[in-house]
Amino acid sequence: MDADARKQQWTIWYIIAAFLGVMLIQQLWTSAQQVETIPYSQFEQLVSDGKVAQVTVGQDTITGVLKEPLSGGRTQIATTRVDPTLAEKLAAKGVTVSGAPSGGILATILSWILPLLIFYLLWAFLFRSMAERQGLGGLMAIGKSKAKVYVETDTKVTFADVAGADEAKFELQEIVQFLKNPQSYGRLGARVPKGILLVGPPGTGKTLLARAVAGEAGVAFFSISGSEFVELFVGVGAARVRDLFEQARKAAPCIIFIDELDALGRSRAAAPIAGGYDEKEQTLNQLLAELDGFDPSSGVILLAATNRPEVLDPALLRPGRFDRQVLLDRPDRKGRIEILKVHVRKIRLASGVNLDDIAGLTTGFTGADLANLVNEAAIIATRRKAEDVTVADFTAAIERIVAGLEKKSRVLSHEERRRVAYHEMGHALVAASLSGVDPVLKVSIIPRGVGALGYTIQRPTEDRFLLAESDLRNRIAVLMGGRAAESLVFDDDVSTGAADDLQRATEIALEMVTRHGMADVTGQRTYLPPAQPFLGVGSIDRPNASEQTIREIDVTSREIIDLAFRKACDILALRMADLEAGAALLLQKETITADEFPALHQVGKAASIKAA
Repeated sequence: MDADARKQQWTIWYIIAAFLGVMLIQQLWTSAQQVETIPYSQFEQLVSDGKVAQVTVGQDTITGVLKEPLSGGRTQIATTRVDPTLAEKLAAKGVTVSGAPSGGILATILSWILPLLIFYLLWAFLFRSMAERQGLGGLMAIGKSKAKVYVETDTKVTFADVAGADEAKFELQEIVQFLKNPQSYGRLGARVPKGILLVGPPGTGKTLLARAVAGEAGVAFFSISGSEFVELFVGVGAARVRDLFEQARKAAPCIIFIDELDALGRSRAAAPIAGGYDEKEQTLNQLLAELDGFDPSSGVILLAATNRPEVLDPALLRPGRFDRQVLLDRPDRKGRIEILKVHVRKIRLASGVNLDDIAGLTTGFTGADLANLVNEAAIIATRRKAEDVTVADFTAAIERIVAGLEKKSRVLSHEERRRVAYHEMGHALVAASLSGVDPVLKVSIIPRGVGALGYTIQRPTEDRFLLAESDLRNRIAVLMGGRAAESLVFDDDVSTGAADDLQRATEIALEMVTRHGMADVTGQRTYLPPAQPFLGVGSIDRPNASEQTIREIDVTSREIIDLAFRKACDILALRMADLEAGAALLLQKETITADEFPALHQVGKAASIKAA
C-alpha cells in the first residue's frame, strides 16, 4: 500500500471517530440537561407523597419519572440506591441521605480504558527515551531509512568547490550529464554505471565530491553512513536498504550516497555463523539485490565511498553493481595549490603570501589537512590581533599540526637544553650534507607535543613517488644524525631522546628488507602481506618466513642502521665546527632558520663520504 492510500485510509477513520465522539458528547449533554440528581431521602419522600410515576432499579442507582415536574422543570430523576434497613435507621434519626449516581456505561468504559491509556502512554514514553538513547528512533521508524535528504539548495556544493581532483571530476562529469539529460546520453545504446565507488585515503574529499555531483546535477541527494543500516534487531538493516531505495525511486532523478561502505559491504565469511546468518550479511545481501533490481535509466545513481576497498565483498565490486571505481589520492603540489586557493577565499590573506611555498611545505597533506591548516593559520592571526593572515601564520600552523603544540611551560635544565641543541643540529647538518635529502627549513629546541623536546623541519623541493635505495639509506642517516651528534659530543653517553628516531629508522630498514627486496642476503622477494594502500603502513607485521630467514632479516636491517649511523658520525666529525656553532646559536635563539645559519645550505659537501 502506497503512502497516498494509507493517508486516505487514516482520513476515513478520523472522520468516523470524530462523528462517534460528537454523538456521544451530544447524548451525554442531553441526558445531563434532562435528569435531576436528588438525595435518596428526597426520593423516599416523593414515593410517600405518590409523585413518582415509574422507577428503574439498578445495581447501584435508581432512576425514575415523576408525575409532576420539580421546581426546576425536570421530570426525570436519579439517585443512589441505599440499603432499605440503613435507610430506615437514617430516616428514624432525621438524617438526610444524599449522593450522586454512578456515571453509567460511560463511567464503566472509562474505568477500564483510562488505566490502560495511562499505562500505554507511560510505556511509550519510557520506550521512546530508551530508543533515543540507543539510537533506534521511534518504534515504527526502526525499519525506516536514516538517510538525510538534501535538495539542490541544501547541497550548495559544485565542482568549483572541489580542487586537486581533476581526474575524478572528469569521471563524474558523465554522471552529471546523464542526470541532466538522460535521453541524449543513451542515444548510442550506452548506459550509465549503476554504482560508482570513490576510493581514497581519509580526508581526500570523497564526500565533498559526491555532494558536488548532486549540486551540479540539481537533484535530490540521499546521504547515509554504512554503519546506520545495522541495528540491534535482526532484519532492520535489510528493511532500511529497501526503504532507502524505495524513497530514491520516488524522488528520481536522485543520488544515493553511502559513506564508509566498508562498514556495510565487508567480505562475507566462508561459512555462516551458527544459528543463522549474520545481520550484516543480510543487509549486504539486500543491497546486492537492490543493485541488481533497479534500472539506471530511472535516474537513480548510487555513489559510495571507502578507504578500505580491499575488505569489500567481491560480489559488490563486480560489473553491474559498482561498475566504476574513482580514485581520490593525496593531492600533488599543483593540487595542493588549487585546494589552498579554495580555502583561502574565506580568510583575509595578506599580500605577498605565496601559496606555492605553502604547498611545498605540506607534502602528504590531504584536502582536509589543508582546510585545517588554513583555519589554524587564521586562528593564529586572530590570536595576535592581526589584520590579515601572513606567511608566518601559515608556518606556525604547519608546526602546530606536524610537531604539536609548543610546551612553553616545560622548563629544561641547561644540560638538557645543550644536549637537545646538539641532537637537533646533528639532524640538520646531516640532512644538509647529503644529496637527495629535503633541505632544512627550521631547527628549534622548543618542546612540542607529547614528548618532542626539539624538532627539525625539512622542506621538500618536489613530490616524490619513487625512492631509490640510496635515498632510503640517506633518510636513515638523517634520522641517526641526532644520536651521532650526542655520541661524538658526549663521548658515547647517549640519551633517550633518539627513541622516536630509532623507531622510524627501524621501520624504514625493515621495509627495505622485507617489502622492497633491497638486501642481497634475503633476496629479491617480499616477506610481508601487501600494505593497506590508503591507511598508511602502520606497524611492521611479523615476516612470513622461517626462523633462520627472520634472523637474517633482523641482522640485515641492523647492519643498514649501523652503516647509516657511522655515515652520520663521519659527516659530523668533518663538520664539528658547524655543529658547535649551530648548537651555540640554538641555545641563544632557541629557533633558527637556514637563512640565519648558512651552514645548513651547504648541500652535497659530504655526499661522497663512504662509511667504513
